[in-house]
Amino acid sequence: MDLDAVRTFVAVAETDQFQAAADDLGITQQAASKRVANLEKELGVQLFARTARGARLTVDGQALLPHARELLHAAERATAAVTPGRRPLRIDVMNRRTTPSNVLHAFYQQNPGIELDVVTLTGVGTESVLADIGGGTLDATFRSLRDCTVPSGLKAARVIDERHELLVGPRHPLAKAKAVTVAELAGHPVWMPGLSEAEPVGYYDDLAKAFGLTIDTGGPVFGIEALLAEIAHSPRLANLVGEGSRYFWPESYDLRRIPIVDPVVVYPLSVVWRADNPHPVLANFLEYLRIRYEATASDEVWTPGWAR
Repeated sequence: MDLDAVRTFVAVAETDQFQAAADDLGITQQAASKRVANLEKELGVQLFARTARGARLTVDGQALLPHARELLHAAERATAAVTPGRRPLRIDVMNRRTTPSNVLHAFYQQNPGIELDVVTLTGVGTESVLADIGGGTLDATFRSLRDCTVPSGLKAARVIDERHELLVGPRHPLAKAKAVTVAELAGHPVWMPGLSEAEPVGYYDDLAKAFGLTIDTGGPVFGIEALLAEIAHSPRLANLVGEGSRYFWPESYDLRRIPIVDPVVVYPLSVVWRADNPHPVLANFLEYLRIRYEATASDEVWTPGWAR
């Protein structure tokens, strides 16, 4: 059904005059009459009775009017849903427990009136996610971009250096340390089960090779709760977590989060977005990320060669 014809029908019904409706719509009376005539032909009914005093709704016209108004309202809602600045900003944070999610949450707390659609595309390859950004179904994502070329039309900026902490139970040999050097860590295996995405697996391979670490990324995952329970009761299992990641466990677990130093090892993350994306909230978010990174970034950290 032609929305312009429906809009003209409603305008005539509300003014009782084709000329008045045409004036309101910025068209000629002839164009208004033609739109309504086409609508009547499509529906197979007469919508108005033309009289010397104007246009009066027929019984069929009266029946159509509330539905026509509802149809126009639905069209307005559909337009608003995809209009930059009016639809929610759709951001992939990969995992709601990690720093990208925390950073986005902090941005939202400073801008509580914005509309956000927070998604977690865990297990989805970077190339596929970048294709979503290029296609307009996603506004931005956080990725390390290891072995990945950003496609034409997209932009990327490094905005997070996620410092590592060692997560161990109370029986682990390093449990009482206030900080752990990378050299000390080399003597203790790190258990990171269930990693399957190329980016994190590749990063931890780079880290292990650079410092002679043993990082095991194999094995099934039975949920973060089961993982934390195993670490809590083990005298040798350890895991690497981001400084800004959020994990919760029973107090009886007595798990320890120990900073890794000398050097400070970080997982670099970039935000990726489409260069011509006009969403005003996206522009504000990118500026927020830039300012935050400038305030927190340090040259005294280790990153893989591909991130430097």
